[in-house]
Amino acid sequence: MSHSMTRRAFLGRAGSSALAMPFFARNLHAKGRVSANDRISVGLIGCGGMGTANMSVVLGFADSQVLATCDVYEPHRMGAKERVDYKYENENCSAYNDFRELLDRGDIDAVIIATPDHWHTRIAISACEAGKDIYCQKPLTLTIHEGKQLVKAAQRYGCVFQVGSQQRSSEEFRFACELVQSGRIGKVHTVRVFLPNGSAGGNSPNADPPDGMDWNMYLGPAPLVPFNKDRAFWSFRWFFDYSGGQMTDWGAHHFDIAQWGLGMDRSGPVSVEGTGTLPTSGRFETYTQFHVEYEYANGVRMIAANPEHGTKFEGTEGWVHVWRGGLIAEPKELLQEKLGPNDVHFYRSPGHERNWMDCIRARRRPICDAEIGHRSVTCAHLGNIALRLGRKLQWDPEREKFVGDEEANRWLFKPYRAPWRL
Repeated sequence: MSHSMTRRAFLGRAGSSALAMPFFARNLHAKGRVSANDRISVGLIGCGGMGTANMSVVLGFADSQVLATCDVYEPHRMGAKERVDYKYENENCSAYNDFRELLDRGDIDAVIIATPDHWHTRIAISACEAGKDIYCQKPLTLTIHEGKQLVKAAQRYGCVFQVGSQQRSSEEFRFACELVQSGRIGKVHTVRVFLPNGSAGGNSPNADPPDGMDWNMYLGPAPLVPFNKDRAFWSFRWFFDYSGGQMTDWGAHHFDIAQWGLGMDRSGPVSVEGTGTLPTSGRFETYTQFHVEYEYANGVRMIAANPEHGTKFEGTEGWVHVWRGGLIAEPKELLQEKLGPNDVHFYRSPGHERNWMDCIRARRRPICDAEIGHRSVTCAHLGNIALRLGRKLQWDPEREKFVGDEEANRWLFKPYRAPWRL
């Protein structure tokens, strides 16, 4: 049994299917897979702002079609359905409250997961087991243990898994990381991850859920608490039961670029320590300000602090600072560099959702696969754990455990509320 007593048969079928073959051995024309001339059928799970943004891009592709939407809040799922029906000039899009009903459909090839963070892993593993290809929003996980299990599932079932760290598909971020890896700023000694301040607040009273809201399903594996609008919709990110504040929210983006530029996509730092400020009033729980320092085995330091944006690589011969829509460097001439055939050239993506679709057809890895997304958000989780424990921690990126610190290792896992299981 994987996630619910009522879905035993569903997971039994999925777990025993031919979709468990290794990634590169899978056949595009296998049962449940698209052919080169067919549209890729897509389901959307989580129909809020990010979900509808991703869906809007996919709706613009001629080689895909959205067949279903799913959200625990009826206005969101029906709004997304109406948008799909308008696009295709029909009323054929189905709408679900329970993601398991969508995943049980054999005519859906791929899913976009854009729920609150605490649902990402459980739904994504179920989607792997159901034979779906996956685009999952960042931050990929709520805990490091979730990430390890999700990477195993993605590898076991061979799904094309794209994490929504879309900065990797932007020219300025790729070029900055290519300059760093090609040695244009000399030997890197420091990388600075700039993150905005978090929020304090959360003073709304408990109330009945709004009409059309399945609050129990919204909470899912998280603890059962009364409905409060401060815990729902966009502000869920300020509660540790559902997210990790700006450390994970924007951190998942900018740590991702730091790891890319440092060549650490499959690894991570070896120590972490920091200090931070928590809200002094209201319900919000996550850090409003922080300063966290990491060290890699090669001696490179990474510093995450407020309140700016972007990632800055500092080397012995210069620096590069990149953020969305911006790229500056010292010396300035670096930005006019033309990288040659002997320089480092990273994966070129035509756009994050487009890259995912192309990789579904080609059965190859997208630009930000499950392990990359897991390793990037691990940096954020390590930062939050260090802040909460208030001391320096030693991390083993190969075993993915703290060294000689059982108290810290207990923070790698968060139990699920029954009947949900990881």
